[in-house]
Amino acid sequence: MQLLYMIECANDTHLFKNPVAELQKQLDKSRELFITLIYIVTEVAKYAETDARVRASKNITTYEDLHVNIKIAGNELLWKILESASFQKEVEADSTAAKIDREWIKKLYTDLTESDQYKKYIAQQSRDAASEKAIIEFIFTDLMMANEVFESYMEELYNNWDDDMEMIGQLMMKYLSKPAASNLQKMLTDEKWNFAKSLLTTVFNKKQYCLELIKPKLKNWDAERIALLDMIIMQMGVCELLYFETIPTKVTINEYIDLAKDYSTPQSGQFVNGILDNIHKELLAEGKIHKIDFKSRN
Repeated sequence: MQLLYMIECANDTHLFKNPVAELQKQLDKSRELFITLIYIVTEVAKYAETDARVRASKNITTYEDLHVNIKIAGNELLWKILESASFQKEVEADSTAAKIDREWIKKLYTDLTESDQYKKYIAQQSRDAASEKAIIEFIFTDLMMANEVFESYMEELYNNWDDDMEMIGQLMMKYLSKPAASNLQKMLTDEKWNFAKSLLTTVFNKKQYCLELIKPKLKNWDAERIALLDMIIMQMGVCELLYFETIPTKVTINEYIDLAKDYSTPQSGQFVNGILDNIHKELLAEGKIHKIDFKSRN
């Protein structure tokens, strides 16, 4: 959806002669952002040892300087990530360490040590999987993603931050559940990548036909004045209805209603629902929709 929007805004198809290659570039940027955020999380947790070493080396030390709690540096989930060959490979390949201002690591660590969640974590003598995961998630969700200043910093590093932030958040929660089993070189499964490529090229190639179906349903609406994103979402929905036989029509319509609500105007969900439902009924009556019913095959 984002790439199709970029193509339409460019208003020059020559800039996107190979939309699939451009999609791969966008996914690579998303992967790079994801790796950077994982790296920052690990560096913040590891910084406890740096803090302890720096404070112990002062000319004049306090009791607190000599007794910095470094429990989080031994966090079991942290070390599953650090020992992951996939993570190590990506950090080295992307030169991730060179991109990050170390002052941000220090600042986020300081915020961490001042939080009630951290104080509760280090007060526990034992380790359990739930609390080990909870404190790592806290670094990401509360200290990084909910920090407007940190957001601004990341926006300067990655121009895809706003577009990818929600998706990256979901990926991170999934990754923290099973870091050792994750392949960071491959953000999408073959099935998802093939679907993404197929949907992109179908919408790209069938644009005129989709518009022929959509425009008569607009009634008093001027197609030129309808939100560009709404038009793209409807084109994607029409293509799924017509050319993706394994996706139930109800699923397609509901998914694109949700996309319109989340990414377009406040009225877009209802608008997209009405147009897609109308087109669906027409195509069904004309016998142009053919879906595979897996239940009936069992």
